[in-house]
Order: sequence, then structure tokens, then C-alpha cells
Amino acid sequence: MTPVSPQTQAALAEVMTAFEAFKSANDQRLEEVERRASADILLEEKVSRIDAALDQQKSALDRLLLEGQRPAVAPSTHETQPGWQRYMRQGDVSALQEAKSLNAGTAGEGGYVVPPETERLIDRQLAAISPVRAIASVRTTSAAVFRKPVSRGGAASGWVSETAARPETASPDLGLLDFPAAELYAMPAATQQLLDDAMVDIDQWLADEIRDVFAAQESAAFISGDGVNKPRGLLSYGTNVDGLQSWGELGYVATGVDAGFATSDPADALIDLIYAPASAYRAQGRFLMNRRTISAVRRFKDSDGNYLWQPGLSEAGSSTLLGYPVSEAEDMPDIGSDSFSIAFGDFRKGYLVLDRQGVEVLRDPFSAKPYVLFYTTKRVGGGVQDFNAIKLLKFGLS
Repeated sequence: MTPVSPQTQAALAEVMTAFEAFKSANDQRLEEVERRASADILLEEKVSRIDAALDQQKSALDRLLLEGQRPAVAPSTHETQPGWQRYMRQGDVSALQEAKSLNAGTAGEGGYVVPPETERLIDRQLAAISPVRAIASVRTTSAAVFRKPVSRGGAASGWVSETAARPETASPDLGLLDFPAAELYAMPAATQQLLDDAMVDIDQWLADEIRDVFAAQESAAFISGDGVNKPRGLLSYGTNVDGLQSWGELGYVATGVDAGFATSDPADALIDLIYAPASAYRAQGRFLMNRRTISAVRRFKDSDGNYLWQPGLSEAGSSTLLGYPVSEAEDMPDIGSDSFSIAFGDFRKGYLVLDRQGVEVLRDPFSAKPYVLFYTTKRVGGGVQDFNAIKLLKFGLS
């Protein structure tokens, strides 16, 4: 295990200090609410300020932990890497065209395919900052559409002796899921002076430039994408009360209160959500919500007065809620009327991210002189692959 750096240790200490301050201020606020049926407005503002500071410090800690876990990229030994460097820096395509048989510089629809080392670097960058990609299953394919057969149940079985006849059993009800890969693009720009600098790692520069725009588009699509020229998002599927949903729908548990939690025992809805999936999915279960929803559940306590949310102090860096990890996704909706603001389940079994092999780059030194544009495309798909693995919390009456 990678040793914890002094910066990470300091960030851990700051998170714990902020959390202790938050608990103290929130306990004081709750005591005033019990005594006077309302808390002093200055105390409310104090709790909110500490809560916001805790969010910032936890985000900084998460970044440090991710950077510490990120594997170093070894120097490339790929035979066409020098040719790739010449193409990126100088626009020389001759070496790439000569290396087509090596599948590193084959001309595609939108440019030239990057070397495998560069593609892996880009994927690592995306996984580090895209919450859904980090917790879902990721599959790489060379096909434009990935089709996956799934069983909806119906298969029969039976007990027999060693020599008894085996009567034919009922066939399972099979369905077919389609995950088309849609095109995602970015166009970072560089000056020729930067490209001429031999000390600049071009692959790292490209990954850093496109990671934020790719991750932002991906994250939004994985949550709410409609499946038209983009992945199909988690919240784009039909929903029904848990236990009544059919195949192709996600089950949900209602809080019983419109646009909020119940005043009495608000955490009961979270417990109901945890036990909505079958036990096989709970073992790797986690919560998914945005930071404003995290701020709301951070105030909840159990019957013994212990806070249900706890900051992550391991090297994994995940905070926990009722003992389960919490992933923060800003594209999850805020708490509102009939909103599905919290998801829980085994996302690795439940959601599939599809990467079509090959990131393509087209060098364009003409369109934005004196800058050189790099039109970069990546094909990505996604959707729910197991509708029993993920459940939603609905902030509504039923």
C-alpha cells in the first residue's frame, strides 16, 4: 500500500477537525430546536459555514488520495511512439501512415488513433474524476453497438436421483440490451512554442486538457442522458414502487414526504433504501447523491446520538453513510418534489460503461492561428444492465 503523504495526513487532520466542529455546532443547534422549537439564525449560519468548509476539505482530501493511488505511466516502448510524437508536435504523418499494420497510426474517420499507452492514460484520468465511471463496470469493445443477452427469469430446475430421467425444464425468458457507442469530442489548443518544447509530455498534456470536458459530458449522460447520441442515464429509465417494477424499470422507495425527509426518524427512509436490493447486491452497495443532498443527510443521527455520516479516513477516501460508501455526483438532482435524489446499490453490477476502442486525434494548425487545435474524439456508451442492482429514493408521498 502506498504510504500516506504528509499532505494527505494534514488533510485528514483538517477533515476530522472540521467534522468535530460541525458536530459541536449542529448539536448546539438541535438543543436550541428542542428548547425553543427553532434555532438562532446565527447558529444556523454557523452550521452552514462549517458544513461548506467540510465539503471543501473533504474534496481536497479525495483529490490527494486519488493522486496517491494513481499509477505512474511507464515510459513507452511502443515502436510508433516517436512517430506519434512527431505528428503531435510537427504534424508529420509519414511515420504514422507507414505504421498502419501496427494499429497505432491508422487513419480513421476523424484523425489518427492514439497509441495504447496514451489511451490508457486518458481512461485513467477519466476514471479518477468521473464518479459513475469509477464505480460502474467498464467494458472495451471494437463494435459500434454492444449487445448483451440477459435473463429475466423463468428457468426451471428440479431434484433427481442418479439414474432418474431428466424431464425438460422451462426455458428462461431472455432479453437483449443494446449499448450503442456515441461520439464524444473535445478540441484543446496549444501554441507551437509549447509543442516544440521537448520537456513537455504531450500525452500527459492531452489527457489533462480533455479530461475535464470529457468527464463533465460523461457524468451528465451517465445520470440523465436520453440515449440519443449519448449514453442512457440512470434516471432516464421508467420507475415504479419497489416490488412492483417490471423488467426495464428501476424500483424506488418513497420518503413519505413531498420534497423532503420525514421530520421524525428521517433516516428510516435511508434504511428502507438499503434493504430494497437483494442481499447479493448490498454486499458491494454504495450511495450516489450530490453534495447538497450529502449536506442534508450529514445532520442525521441514530437513536444513540451518533452521526450516520462519517468522513473517510482510509486510503480509499470514501465517506460512509450507515456504513456504506458515498459517491458524490453533482449531476444527481437536488432534493425536490418527487425527485430521485439518492441512488443505492451495486453499481458495478447495475450500470455498464462502454468504451469503443480507439481515441482519435486530428491535428489542425489552420483554423485558429497561431494556435494548433487537436480535435479529439472518443466513443462512449452506457446504460443499466441489471435493474435489480440499483434502487432509488423518491422524495414524494408515494
